[in-house]
Amino acid sequence: MLGYLPVNIVQGLVGLLTIVLFTRVLTPGQFGDYALGLSVMTLAHTAMFTWNEAAVGRFWAGESHRNGGADHAATVYRAWLGLLVVIPVAVLAAALWPMSGSLKLAVIAGLVSLVPRTFARLGQERRRAAGEVSGSAMLELIQTLGAFIFGAGLAYAGLGGAAPLIGFGLAALIAAALCARPELAKAKGGRYEPARLREHAAYGVPLAASLILAVVLSTTDRFLLAAFLDSSAVAVYHAGYSLSNRTLDVAFIWLGAAGAPAMVMALERGGREALVVAAREQFSVMLLLTLPAAVGLALVARPLAELMIGPAMAAGAAHVTPLIALGGLLAGLNTYYFSEAFLLGRRSGLALIAMVVPAVANLGLNLVLIPRMGIDGALWSTVISYALGVIVAIVLARKVLPLPIPWRVVGETLGACAAMALVVTRVPALGGFPELALKAAAGGLTYGLIVGLLDTGHLRSRALGALQALRARNAT
Repeated sequence: MLGYLPVNIVQGLVGLLTIVLFTRVLTPGQFGDYALGLSVMTLAHTAMFTWNEAAVGRFWAGESHRNGGADHAATVYRAWLGLLVVIPVAVLAAALWPMSGSLKLAVIAGLVSLVPRTFARLGQERRRAAGEVSGSAMLELIQTLGAFIFGAGLAYAGLGGAAPLIGFGLAALIAAALCARPELAKAKGGRYEPARLREHAAYGVPLAASLILAVVLSTTDRFLLAAFLDSSAVAVYHAGYSLSNRTLDVAFIWLGAAGAPAMVMALERGGREALVVAAREQFSVMLLLTLPAAVGLALVARPLAELMIGPAMAAGAAHVTPLIALGGLLAGLNTYYFSEAFLLGRRSGLALIAMVVPAVANLGLNLVLIPRMGIDGALWSTVISYALGVIVAIVLARKVLPLPIPWRVVGETLGACAAMALVVTRVPALGGFPELALKAAAGGLTYGLIVGLLDTGHLRSRALGALQALRARNAT
């Protein structure tokens, strides 16, 4: 976790700066084009490439000692080359689809950027699965910073909603170039094995399908808002959504990057008994860090939006942030903890089933509520759907590999968040940065003192132990 911390701090800062910059440089309509283009790019990536990337993450630990993983790597990269055929087909479809020129450019830019992004992703997944923290973090850092720098420059140059998406592609091109030689060397001497590919597909395709449903669940509201309202409503919704969900997502990605491989290794090397220990620690740390973040986002939604989002969208985004923070918390716990049971048990088909209920519910709720409630309908649809997803995942996981829930940690964390909320609501509404700084400091201090004194989830003890281990390593 400490090894991945620097890049995740950068991700968090860049995510916030992205909102600050693009909600000011782009018009609401252009920002809406960017949001829709990003949704199409994410859906295409998940639909076509994620299953192959998932196979790298799950099977590399067991395959790396067999011929250095050469057969595994050769099969993975041959599959990637075959999947690239979808890109020109998707670009042609986007070019022929009846939509505005600015939106068309944003969608095509996102699709083209998938070529280097998916290649770099394979190298990143292989390094993460192998425990090569610095290598995986470096690739992520290049893409995060590069995408922001390129995207900002292109936005100022007047490329509109396509600018951030072109930035993604340029940054990914650099990352892909850096990792191409060492990663392709892993496949040297390896054989493409159709049987191995079928095994990868049997594991990865149901998982990818479940992730497609997750993407649908998180993006359907934007398309329906555009259909029932307009692109400006999409811009307001996406700005508030990004402000809260992106902040939480960075934390969950950080915890998942370290915790998911650790749980795989615990199961592979120590069996279920070792997995329970690793999983209990993973959930405790995850809840201790993300629950107060979600509560804090809801408490400071107005001053945070005033500071971070352009004036044309700030008020609407502040309204969106609290409920999306709750939805983001539920989604993160489901994706990065409860649904891990299906991946650990190699029952990715159940992961697909677990996503059907919330995805269908989200579509139905949005169709019913958006015409009646506008943006509020999308908000409530999101929260209800993610709550259903958690319940379904917990129930189905009991059939595979139930992961523990440390209820004492849950109770102490909820209590500390309640005390934090009580303190924060007593801070006067000064507006802007002064209010945000005072509330963040008061809330963080209150929560930190309580969980520190209680040593909830042994977080304090583990943090001190990790720091001592780092000092000892540096001393040698």
